[in-house]
Amino acid sequence: MTGKPFPEQTVLVTGASRGIGAAVAERFAQAGLRVVVHYREGHEAANEVARRCAAHGAQVLTAQADVASREQLLAMKERLDRYGFPPDIVVNSAGIAHYGMVADLSEADWDRVMAVNAKGTFLVAQTFMEAMVRNKYGRIINISSVWGNAGASCEAVYSASKGAVHAFTKALAKELAPSGITVNAVAPGAVATEMMAGFDEQERRAIAEEIPAGRFAEPSEVASLVYFLALPESGYLTGQIISPNGGWLT
Repeated sequence: MTGKPFPEQTVLVTGASRGIGAAVAERFAQAGLRVVVHYREGHEAANEVARRCAAHGAQVLTAQADVASREQLLAMKERLDRYGFPPDIVVNSAGIAHYGMVADLSEADWDRVMAVNAKGTFLVAQTFMEAMVRNKYGRIINISSVWGNAGASCEAVYSASKGAVHAFTKALAKELAPSGITVNAVAPGAVATEMMAGFDEQERRAIAEEIPAGRFAEPSEVASLVYFLALPESGYLTGQIISPNGGWLT
């Protein structure tokens, strides 16, 4: 177990302007880590998350980039290096959903979801893992979905993108383990975030009734699992897809 003391580490959370990403950023800030709040478009929302993180006494930096663009990610990396925020921990939380029948799915929608959810996860990991390899220490944690394991009707491209994240997580974990870097994925079930806004109240109630726990997860509960995976003492846990889903799928 190497690397700088945990409270002195820096965590980059992509898609941190809302939902699970915002909860993850705040969880690390509570522990005193330096936090990079990444966003693509939600500038004001990202600033609000940054303010909440700073209220815990954490050093915080906001950073904008499209995770599907290598050029923008490299520019973001240069900025983080310039400000002294190279990440020891990367949490890939940026993602988009798409609801609809496969028969109605456009090629453009397929490409965009895959670009953000699958390609974006790859590009972010590739961009920041080089320094981790040099340091012989790092954590990469990919936020996925239970549908990456099971598939969901009317969410085919989302399910496919998250299935790709699972395979990528397992493969990259094997490549990076000799360098002291762990790679894991957290694949939640239904979480009380804006992604559930595509369902009306009756649909959300029906989903909750299918879950043995009888409710959706709170973003903070997912964030706690992410935090655990980032700890130095979690260094033997790698290549795993962990699904907090209230007993929905086992």
